[in-house]
Amino acid sequence: MIKRIVALAVIFVCTSVAWVVLGVTIFVRTESPLSDELRSRVASSWGTAQTQTPPTATYQREVVRLVEVEKKSKVVKKNEAVPLALEASKVDVSFDLVHRQKGLLWYSTYTIVFGGDYSFPNPAGQDQVVTFRLEFPSRQAIYDDLTMTVDGHPLTVKNESNNAVGSVLVAAGKTVILHAGYRSQGLDSWRYSFGEGISQIRDFTLNMHTNFKGIDFPERTLSPTTKSETALGWDLKWTYKNLVSGYDIGMKMPEKLQPGPLAGKISLFAPVSLFFFFFLMFIITTVRGIDLHPMNYFFLAAAFFSFHLLLAYLVDHISIHLAFAICSLVSIFLVISYLRLVAGIRFAAVEAGLTQLVYLVFFSYAFFFKGFTGLAVTIGSIVTLFVVMQMTGRIKWEEKFAKFKP
Repeated sequence: MIKRIVALAVIFVCTSVAWVVLGVTIFVRTESPLSDELRSRVASSWGTAQTQTPPTATYQREVVRLVEVEKKSKVVKKNEAVPLALEASKVDVSFDLVHRQKGLLWYSTYTIVFGGDYSFPNPAGQDQVVTFRLEFPSRQAIYDDLTMTVDGHPLTVKNESNNAVGSVLVAAGKTVILHAGYRSQGLDSWRYSFGEGISQIRDFTLNMHTNFKGIDFPERTLSPTTKSETALGWDLKWTYKNLVSGYDIGMKMPEKLQPGPLAGKISLFAPVSLFFFFFLMFIITTVRGIDLHPMNYFFLAAAFFSFHLLLAYLVDHISIHLAFAICSLVSIFLVISYLRLVAGIRFAAVEAGLTQLVYLVFFSYAFFFKGFTGLAVTIGSIVTLFVVMQMTGRIKWEEKFAKFKP
């Protein structure tokens, strides 16, 4: 009996090493330079994370300065830009999230419809030609249906250093409303930044609409003042009368279940599943007097390993859920079809099949529920211990082990 247990331990250790190698291989594939290249490809074809800032408005004013040139005073005239204060902002953004897969990873790509109305007063005592600038949120993106109007009148817009620029004559003392809007595409996250450092924001409203439920906010961003759930996602609102803050407004796109890292975690966890399976098989066969040779355990371990090996190279071709189902059926079929020849169809289908279903399939599927994996495995382990203790509480182990003595 001691030799049999030692043999099982050797099989378990060797299979565990194989699983570690497989798990590390999967993570290397996921985190390899090729993955960085895939992300770059997604960014080049779709866009990158975006950070939108409010537009600015300025007019040119001639100033006269007295400068010292070669110990002589000289009057110099030059133009300087005078900024107009942003009195009010009403922004509306809508997100349409569509995940895209490259290799073993899913990427959170989105389309955005942006629109904003901004109030700028002309405090000067005379009419001024005001230049409005809207900085694009990312250099690596496309912008469709770009519009800039002042009080409903379209501006002639040109692109200057990643800025949409347009000018219009604004009457003295008049407050004009600049409307700016576009459609674009981004990746992972979106932010609305009020500027560097601490900013003062007056009469500000931002309405955000999502087509996804799993909303999350990046670090150093403000939470919405109100929110309401819709059929497809959320309507979020930020409203401030006179805010002083160094934080942004933002949205972090929900990530889809990543097949590569998930397959790697399941592979590294596999020794726990095999340990419980071997433990139950050893107890059941000992109690029922079924003679399973260590070579039988070796083939069972190989059937377990086939599940993770097939999963590792199937997830980048089909859905992770479909791949998981196929791998489960293949591994269970290998075990049942083999053990029916060794110990009969009843033992193969009932004791072995159900045990494999619980400790290989159910334990592995617990990784699909982020945050509950450890709890699920812990509960399963405690239930297993209870069942085994109840099954074997009246057994005379000395007599059972004596049957296996040479």
